[in-house]
Formats: sequence, C-alpha cells, structure tokens
Amino acid sequence: MNRRFRKIVLFGVLSFAVPAAVHAQRFNARDIMRAQQEGRGNNLYGSNPYEQNEDDENGGQNLQDSTQKKKRIRKPLESYFFSDSIRALNNFKWNLRRGYNRVDIQPLDTTLTDWRIDYPFYREETGDIAQGALGQASLPFNYFRRPQDFDFSFASPYYAYVYTMENVPFYNSKRPLIRLTYIESGQKRFREENFNIMHAQNISPSTGFNVDYKARGTRGQYLWSRTKNHNLSVAFSHTGRRYAVHAGYFNNHIEKQENGGIVGAWAIADTTFEMPSGVPTKLADAEAQNTYRNNAFFVTQSYGIPLQRMTDEDFSMAGLSAVYVGHSFEYNSWSKVYSDIRAPYIDERDHRNPDGSFAPAEYEYYKDWYIDPLRTRDSLYERVISNRFFVQAQPWDRNGVIGTIDAGVGIDLHTYSQFHPSEYLSGRYDKVSETSYFAYGAVGGKIKKYLDWDANLKFYPSGYRGGDLSIGGHLALMGALRGHPLILEGRFSMERRSPNYWQENLLSNHYVWSAPLGKENETRFEVKLEVPDYAFEAGAWFGFVDNKIYYDAQSHIAQSDANVSLTSVYARKDFRLGGLHLDHRALLQWSTNQEVVPVPLLSAFLSYYYEFWVVRNVLRLQIGLDGRYNTKYHAPGFNPALSAFYNQREIEVGNYPYVDLFVMAKWKRMRIFLKYQHLNKGLFGEGAYFSAANYPLNPGMFKIGLSWGFYD
Repeated sequence: MNRRFRKIVLFGVLSFAVPAAVHAQRFNARDIMRAQQEGRGNNLYGSNPYEQNEDDENGGQNLQDSTQKKKRIRKPLESYFFSDSIRALNNFKWNLRRGYNRVDIQPLDTTLTDWRIDYPFYREETGDIAQGALGQASLPFNYFRRPQDFDFSFASPYYAYVYTMENVPFYNSKRPLIRLTYIESGQKRFREENFNIMHAQNISPSTGFNVDYKARGTRGQYLWSRTKNHNLSVAFSHTGRRYAVHAGYFNNHIEKQENGGIVGAWAIADTTFEMPSGVPTKLADAEAQNTYRNNAFFVTQSYGIPLQRMTDEDFSMAGLSAVYVGHSFEYNSWSKVYSDIRAPYIDERDHRNPDGSFAPAEYEYYKDWYIDPLRTRDSLYERVISNRFFVQAQPWDRNGVIGTIDAGVGIDLHTYSQFHPSEYLSGRYDKVSETSYFAYGAVGGKIKKYLDWDANLKFYPSGYRGGDLSIGGHLALMGALRGHPLILEGRFSMERRSPNYWQENLLSNHYVWSAPLGKENETRFEVKLEVPDYAFEAGAWFGFVDNKIYYDAQSHIAQSDANVSLTSVYARKDFRLGGLHLDHRALLQWSTNQEVVPVPLLSAFLSYYYEFWVVRNVLRLQIGLDGRYNTKYHAPGFNPALSAFYNQREIEVGNYPYVDLFVMAKWKRMRIFLKYQHLNKGLFGEGAYFSAANYPLNPGMFKIGLSWGFYD
C-alpha cells in the first residue's frame, strides 16, 4: 500500500513539474516539432547535454554497489556565447567576429540542399561573374555583396575560396568528427578536382580544436589555364564560463596560369575547335602566371567579470550583469608574383577583307613595358599587424533592451613592398610603413523575442587612414503570419574610406601610377523580409557613392567625379508539390553609370528537382536541373597583371542560359552526386557561353562527388 501511494505521489509531481518546466522556458509543441525536423532533438530547455549514465560507461552492466551514484554529471558547456538550444546540438560551428566579444553560429552542411554546387560563389543569391573554372577569380553579380576593404586587394577576386579571420570555422562536437569530400570531373588531362578534409574534436565540453584543408582547381579545359588553390586553417577554442580564447592559423596558396581570355568570341561560337584546348588565347605564348601566398595567425581572448553573485546553477553570465575585457591580435601577410614574357597573339578573324574573307591581325596584350621590354616579374608584398583592446558591458542581461555596450581601440601596422625602377641594378625592394589608429563602439539589445537592434561606429582620428569613418545600424522585427515566423529587417550604413595603398602607388612592368585619390563616400540602405516556413525571402538595397574608384576600360585606375546610384532587388521563392521542388532566385539591378559600375539588369538561378526516399531513413535521392542566366551587358574583363576586374566597353555578355543535370543521394552518413555540367552546350545562344568578358565558362563535362562523415 505504501509503495502504491509513493507511485501515485511521484506521478502527480512529475505531471505537474514537466509541463511547468516547458512553460517556464516558453517552448511549445510547435517548437519541439520544428527542432525534431531540424535534427536538434527535444532537449531544448537547458538540460545537461553531457549527462551520462553509469550503465553507459560500464558496457550496460548495472553494478550493484550502494557506494556508487546512479548518474555522473559531466561538466557542461557553460559559455555565454551559446544558448541552451545550441548547447543541446551534437555538433555545431561558428565564426569569430573581429574586435568584438561575439560569435556567429553557422549550420553544419549535412543535407542535400545545395551540396552539388561545387563552386562556392554559386550558393549565394544568383552567383558571380566568373572566369569559368573551379578555383578561379569571380565577382558577385550583386554590387552590394562585393567584398569591401579586403586586406590585400589583389586577392579579393578569390574571396570565395580563401580563409580570413572572419570565416575560419570553429567547432563544438560531442564526438570526434571527420568529414572527407572529393569531387572530380572531365578527362584526366583537363580534370577539375575538389578535395576537402576536416577534423574536429573536443578535449572537454568547452575546449576543442579543428583542422580544415581544401585543395581545389583545374588542370585546364582551355589553353594555359591550370589553377591550383590550397587553403588550410587550424583553429583552437576555449569557451569557458568566464574566460574565452580563439586562436587560429590559416594559409592560402594560389597558383594560376593566366591566358588573358580567348582571342575572340568566334573561337567559342565556331565549331572549328572540337576541343576547348584548341581555342586560341591571348597570353598562352607569353606564359603569364600569378602566384599568391598568404600566412596569418590570430588570437582573440576575453575575460568576464560578473557584477552580481554567481551561483552553481548559473551556466554562464549571459543572464547576469557583467563586464568583459579582451584583446585581439592578428598577423597577416600576403604576396603576389606575376610573370610573363613578351609574345604577341594573332586574331585570325580580326576583320573581313573587301571580298568577305577573314583577315588576321597581330596584337600585344599589354601596351606598356616600363622596366623590362622582354619579360616581367612583378613582386608585391603586404603585411598587417593588428592589435585591438575592447570592453563589453552587459548592464542587465544579454537579451535585455540594452543587452551589450561595446567599445574598443586599435592600431594597425601596415608594410608595403614592391620593386622600384631606380633599384633595377641592385634588385632591392622599396618598403613603405604606415600606421592606422582607430576607435570603435557598438550597442545592441532586444525586446523579448519581437525586436533585435544594434548600432556601430568606427573612426580613424589620425594616422594612415585619418578621417575615415563608418556608421551602421540594424533593426529586426519578429512576428508571425498565421502561426508562421516572419522576420523584417532593415540596415543602414555610411562609410567614408581612403583608397588602399596599391590604388595610389603601383610600380610594375605594365602599369605605373603614383597619384593621390580622394576618399570614397558611400551610403547604403537595405530592407529584407523573410518567411522561413514558406521558403520566401525578398530584399532591396539602395546606395549612392561619391568618388568611386575603379579600373577603366584601359585597366587604369580611375575615380569618378559624379555621384553613382545603385539599386538591387532580390527575391527567393521555393515551391514544393509533394516531392517536386521548384526553387527560384532572381536579382534586378540598376546603375546610373554603367561605365563606373556595370551590372546586368537581371540575373537568376533556378533549380527544379524531385526528391524522394528510395529506402525510408536509409537512402534519399534527388534528380533535377540547375540553371543560371543573366541579361546582356558590358560585363567586366579580368586583367592578370593587376589581378582585378576592369570595366571594358567593347563586348556585351549574357542572354545565355547555363544548365546542369544532376542526381544526388544521401545514404546514411554518405552524400554522393553525379552531374553533367552545361547540359545545353551547342543547343542555343550562338555558343556564346561567357560570364566575364573573353572568359568562356566550361563546356559540357561529367562530374562525380562524394562526401563522407566519420564519427564515433
């Protein structure tokens, strides 16, 4: 009787306590269901993810020892960086936000969503203006997504591939995690290869390390276009209750044969050349080549000082008044070596004779040879040593109306080196050192779950970039549409920035300039609406810029003396009818001066596929088509000596759909795809499949890709 009474009492207590705990944490059945769909489990309200039974440690044997506890609680992940729902995930990753005591949580890509897209820049919006092959230069179609203030401007065309301090990944994994990826295509002689291996392991719940290595490139579909892209990152993190440290080393190495593009569009449109390797290019005989090297390491650390008493029940200081003090250090060096020999090229169809036959003409790619009239070896070097000291105040609660107040000061030590013609005999390089001083601050918070806001400011009072200023703000409103989450965001930024060193000072064999340029002044507005449950997203950008710096039609540095206005409108809508998926992305753009900022009126990415289970919970399959398109416009060209896109005004590129056929499968922990790239080659569009001027995209080729995750 007593035993039955105890059972009744225990059942009553549990019946009351469990719903009360869920209600206290503001979770409902919809939240739990959504978490299950996303693979996060039901453990959303802060229970210890590192709880372990003694039975688990003893091979399932239940030892009858009264001196042992039935459960042993391991130390939890206590960091203030992560919420309870993040702690509950088996694996997650994040990126470090430079100069601030914040991280940005990133999803782990283990789905079939867009893994087949092996060129990383095609995964964002409608993609990039591209040279054509894996590992080569690209520039986003959307002007407002183009890289700004890249440390070494000559490497910015490779932004989608290289590691930076902001995109080095950090992982937290409850089990050691290894992921291996390999993709190849084409014949061995012209093969594209994409290899990636990642290992992440935690030493403790709050301490871990990871290694990421990527090797990507092509042996060259077209003459003299071999590209090698090697990227390595090694990262360590400790995200403790009070002390946090992030440290990393990354190396980027790029080798690229520069063919300068084809001699004319006729070489692609005409069927004379059955193989792309036979298409004549402008710099193949000149053996032009670029080599980029980057070495960098960084350490960012912070220590939290609570302003109220902490208890053993406090996972972190996220819900307490606290002050964090920190320091960030970064060493970053880049070098670029460009070489070529003087060799003209011949355009066999330069013009027509009076009788209608084609007449050839001989050209030189570069008009000027300032240092050596026969060969080129331009070597450029840039190094930045950065120190930042910052303070973050948390007046009440990290999720309060005023959640955090940030302030910091910093100093950047710049070193620039290049060969000076006056040192031709000695071979010595001219070094220039500059120092930048700056101060910055930010404030942000939220009102419950309905509003997030933040504002930031950065100012250079003196030094190399004295007078530079940036101001920004962000506001996000969260609501619901018939029970479905709805997010409305707005952003504002105003920036006054100095030209980089190389835009004002360049001494090379083909290009020389040394003249001061004015500061650019740019203002941007952004509005974005997102309804995740309906797979809908729409956004608009508007901006105007004074004194825009660009490379003109002759690849010379230039600065516009007029105001240029730009408008971009982007929309994404995915439809689903059973297993049929119809995904759409479209971007409309307008520029008031196409000679300064050329953009296509329309660019689009469409993906239509059917997804289904072959064997339930074991094998899932996708079969479909991907298509890319942009309207015709004067697309930028690419200059190898400058490693920059320039605004050519001779050739219009576009009005050509580029279609891929793919089959993707996920079998347990393995993902695999088969793809035929450029399925529609030769069917329409006069064969003019260009994205950047004079640089054709790849012809039809077959690809196979494999990704396999290993963990205990």
